[in-house]
Amino acid sequence: MLAELVISILEEIVARRRQPQVIRVDNGPEYCSQAFVEWCEKTMFASFTSNQVSLCRMLISNDILDAYLFEDLEELRLPADEWMDNYNRNPPHSALGGLFPLAYIKSPESRRA
Repeated sequence: MLAELVISILEEIVARRRQPQVIRVDNGPEYCSQAFVEWCEKTMFASFTSNQVSLCRMLISNDILDAYLFEDLEELRLPADEWMDNYNRNPPHSALGGLFPLAYIKSPESRRA
């Protein structure tokens, strides 16, 4: 059922705008379903799943969503902003050669990208 809803929304977007060459999705069941994969093949989409998207979803769930009870989205905003700021500034990232993001920005490698 979710795959059909996703397909319907994507078809509406394509009808209003232009068809993208690629869409990036996580490993959710709606994106791994046979219906979605067949629709992507039929419509010439190059669809793929991203382990990084799934990892990010898992980290956010573990660190925020599973740790607290929120009454509404407004209560979620501050912890989510703090989590994102911490994630983007503090831990070293393998995609940045093991550097902290701020150190990477100052490195010669960042100027080549």
